[in-house]
Amino acid sequence: MITFVDAPVKPRRTAGVIPLHGEEGFEGMRKAGALTARALDILTEFVEPGVPTATLDKIAYEFARDNGAVPATIFYKGYRHSLCTSINHVVCHGIPDARPLREGDIVNIDLTLVVDGWHGDSSRMYPVGEISRKAERLIEVTYQSLELGLAAAKPGNTTGDIGAAIQAYAEAERMSVVRDFVGHGVGKLFHDEPNILHFGTPGTGVPLKPGMIFTIEPMINLGRPHVKILSDGWTAVTRDRTLSSQCEHSIGITETGCEIFTLSPDNLFNPLAARAA
Repeated sequence: MITFVDAPVKPRRTAGVIPLHGEEGFEGMRKAGALTARALDILTEFVEPGVPTATLDKIAYEFARDNGAVPATIFYKGYRHSLCTSINHVVCHGIPDARPLREGDIVNIDLTLVVDGWHGDSSRMYPVGEISRKAERLIEVTYQSLELGLAAAKPGNTTGDIGAAIQAYAEAERMSVVRDFVGHGVGKLFHDEPNILHFGTPGTGVPLKPGMIFTIEPMINLGRPHVKILSDGWTAVTRDRTLSSQCEHSIGITETGCEIFTLSPDNLFNPLAARAA
């Protein structure tokens, strides 16, 4: 059974209970999302061959500190970094370290900044120098998958409509959708109801109602959808070692569609489109 409630003052995740946010929640998410997007924009100039992902992590931490925000992942379930940096066949939750990025890598950077208690959660892809055509195509399909998911995020549709739109497009392009990780409710809580699957059947799942706030974050693989977790307990990789790509926005359902809280102020969210421009 699914229950919709006005977002509580002291939130707590309860299975099947979906908070509906008013203008205060939307305004809080606008501020948090905008700061996260600005941080990801700033990182663009530092993602280049020879730069360790630990350096990117330090830049993100200092940006958060200087702007009165806190990276949500620091000490989250024992995690100790501001970013997740997922390179090539790493699907998600890659850990920043001292190894330098290499020409031709693709890297997803995932950042959540907490501003006045609200979580702005977003990730995007970064090409490192010149990348292969197959990597470009994977990124293109991932971003188009997200766009189709966003178009389906509106009242009268369901969470299944979002997942079905993403799955149908990605699989038509002979790529696969990761099943092991999902989008999620977000707001005063880092992870809340509902879960947003990036695959599914139209008309199934949770009805979308104005006031719902959640992430859409499809992970698309060049090969099969199967993943495994490495011994560090965090890093998820493709089992067949093929490339993986992800992009993510935090959104709120409005009366007519959705509002994206994590839009790039410099139009850098889609790296290939930004390069072309």
